[in-house]
Amino acid sequence: MRFNILTLFPEFYDSPLSCALLGKAVEQGIVDFNLVNPRDFATNKHRTVDDRPYGGGPGMVMMLDPLAGALRSLEAPGRILMLSPRGKPMSQALARELAAEPALTVLCGRYEGIDERLLELFPIELVSVGDFVLSGGESASLCLIEAVSRLLPGFMGKEESGEEESFSHGVLEYPHYTRPEVYEGLGVPPVLLGGDHAKVARWRREQSLEQTMARRPELLAEARLDPRDRAHLAAMRRTLPGRNLHVALVHGPVMNKMGHTVTVSLTNLDLHDIARISRTYGLAGFFAVTPLEDQQALAATLLGHWTGGAGGKGNPDRAEAFGMVRVVSTLEDAVAGVTGSCGQEPLVLATSARPDGALTPGGVREALEERPVLLVLGTGSGLAPEALALTHGLLAPVRPYGGYNHLPVRAACAILLDRILGDIF
Repeated sequence: MRFNILTLFPEFYDSPLSCALLGKAVEQGIVDFNLVNPRDFATNKHRTVDDRPYGGGPGMVMMLDPLAGALRSLEAPGRILMLSPRGKPMSQALARELAAEPALTVLCGRYEGIDERLLELFPIELVSVGDFVLSGGESASLCLIEAVSRLLPGFMGKEESGEEESFSHGVLEYPHYTRPEVYEGLGVPPVLLGGDHAKVARWRREQSLEQTMARRPELLAEARLDPRDRAHLAAMRRTLPGRNLHVALVHGPVMNKMGHTVTVSLTNLDLHDIARISRTYGLAGFFAVTPLEDQQALAATLLGHWTGGAGGKGNPDRAEAFGMVRVVSTLEDAVAGVTGSCGQEPLVLATSARPDGALTPGGVREALEERPVLLVLGTGSGLAPEALALTHGLLAPVRPYGGYNHLPVRAACAILLDRILGDIF
């Protein structure tokens, strides 16, 4: 495969392209590199390749003419890629796709970027190696080049080496160990010492699944999983975050459409669905908050039917979900309930359809690593000020930029929990 690399600093590649496996691949003719400097296509004696941006602002922008000239000089550019934070994420799947090409052209930007019109003149694909900013595309291009090159026949020497690594089957790689058997009191897992290859293979697979669930759970949505994998992941769920997350559905004090503080009635569907959602995502508990005694009695009747009555006998799954529900009089009671069961006061976070909130699902995930979290959902037209006063922060709404933002509370609950916990299997 030929890589055409357009860069203002061809000397940057002197060492990376000539050492280790990449250097051997060049010697064996598996890959070759054509370094093209856009300065060679500049039209003035100073070999200028950048100019001030229209509209003002800091920095300089790479000019069109040198870049266009460099691209047009290539006889067989193949697919043209440019490293950019705006691009689609670099992935193992994309690396496999690119490895099937006879040639690739990699464009490395500098300064504040390139003149945008280059993307209209040439079929350039933007690719990102991560959500961060570099001084230029050269460092990022090395990630792309190596990810693609190592998939070419003959590059790895032992082809199965590439098949067992992270992302090859949609999951992260298992941990490795070598001699000595014990180092500073730390031993090698016994299963790796027993000589049973089937047990070793299964241990490695389970370790890959555990690493993926702990570090990159979103990958499991596309991973190839068999029934044993799914059973192992299901067992893991009992020990992962969320099992530190509680939900409270507040029926009073809430606001009505006129802006008055009121208490609204319990809704059968809300209790059913949020209980099932909470159980599905493995939450620690679900509090239904109402100060009205008749509503508490209604909830007790409903819970009794589904946990100890005829409903529970006919539908054990529903009984398991309703077993999570606790009916309390106030939001303070819910906070006290979480504190009592966890031994630590929770971080209390409110949800709202109003665009005031700024806390993200990622922020909630981070908080769960340190302490229990009580996620407070409002009914009616949202939580009243006296309920909001008990909270420590407000989540951004599910649909912050839509003109119509009136999801039912049980739907909003499901979406928020999925965004926070990311349990995809």
